[in-house]
Amino acid sequence: MSLDPTSGVAPNAADHAVRSPESSLTPAVDPLATADPAAPGAPPPDLKRTVDALDRSRSRAIETTLLTVLAVLYTLYFARSFLIPIVFALLLNFLLSPMIRRLARYRIKPPIGAAIVVIVLLAGMGWGTYQLAAPAQRWAAIAPESFAKAQGKLRGIIKPVQQVSKNVEQAANAVGGPEAKPPEVVVQTGPSLTSRLFGTTQRVIAGLLEIFILLYFLLAGGDLFLQKLLKVLPSVNDKVKAVEIARATEATVSAYLTTTLLVNFVEGSMVALVLWLLGMPNAVLWGVLVFFLEFVPYLGAATAVVVLGVAGLTTFDQAGRALLIPGSFLAINLLQANLVTPLLLGHRLTLNPVAIFTGLAFFYWIWGVPGAFLAVPLLATFKILCDNIGSMAAIGEFLGQRDEDERRRVARI
Repeated sequence: MSLDPTSGVAPNAADHAVRSPESSLTPAVDPLATADPAAPGAPPPDLKRTVDALDRSRSRAIETTLLTVLAVLYTLYFARSFLIPIVFALLLNFLLSPMIRRLARYRIKPPIGAAIVVIVLLAGMGWGTYQLAAPAQRWAAIAPESFAKAQGKLRGIIKPVQQVSKNVEQAANAVGGPEAKPPEVVVQTGPSLTSRLFGTTQRVIAGLLEIFILLYFLLAGGDLFLQKLLKVLPSVNDKVKAVEIARATEATVSAYLTTTLLVNFVEGSMVALVLWLLGMPNAVLWGVLVFFLEFVPYLGAATAVVVLGVAGLTTFDQAGRALLIPGSFLAINLLQANLVTPLLLGHRLTLNPVAIFTGLAFFYWIWGVPGAFLAVPLLATFKILCDNIGSMAAIGEFLGQRDEDERRRVARI
């Protein structure tokens, strides 16, 4: 046992023992610990001040927020197969709930109305899939050959690049000597393009089945969850406010989804009509493709331009006529994005490009291709929810576009 050099008395071990923290946020500090100053003449560390700073509610709130954000990110990523069908069902519930209420005016109860809506939706999807399955399979089968044929027609454009690559290869062979052997190429067969994008058929069918079953229960339940919420709220003012927020959010989200669906449908129909007039085969297939790709901003339009360009080059021998296929889509898309959509949605329901691109990258990172399709509807739903909740109005303002009045005020400043 060591003795205190000043008093010769053994110190009490309990005085120097570090207290075990009560929680992960409570620091373990030895009040009798000492430390040398950082520099000559510098004051000694004030442990009491450090403890007081760590005990502040603001420090604990920041730590709790960071841990919560990390937990949410990990949950969204690892539970994506469970969450994606639920999110699809919730968005479809927002879209179709007004239809259920209209049917209720004709004395059709919500369970029966929900069954009618879901059956009609399933029948429409089944009929459309049956009609487009054969052309889609044929195009997917000849897609590699189509890309090779398109590359052959564009050889005049990429010929300088190929010449440079050939010169580099010849120089490498000359440096390697006459005995240099070409590297062996190992070709590995992997999953097809469709399986990479959407997964196997079993997974797709299971996901669709889960979406429509959950959608039926949501539509048949009606205001079940809102009624449960009103029961647990303590005051009458909170109940009135909850009803106002719920109705406003549902109405606005339904209007946004309906408008977006209608705009994409009209754009896909226009593209199909123009391609049919240009003599493009399977024009309806390309119109449906445009309809779905328009749910993914920027990347969807770029993908459509590439796919339609390849299809045009493999269909027509003349390069000018072939380039009319992606050119016509690009003209329709620019008209829709810069005139039709802002006119129909207005400032309140539009998102700024930074928010759209960030949300698109985030949801694609955690959920893949389904996340890219869900990114903008989820961002718009979140913005609408923020606009209807006073404490979150600032977040909704940051997500929205800047109107002309704001531009004029900033110009004056």
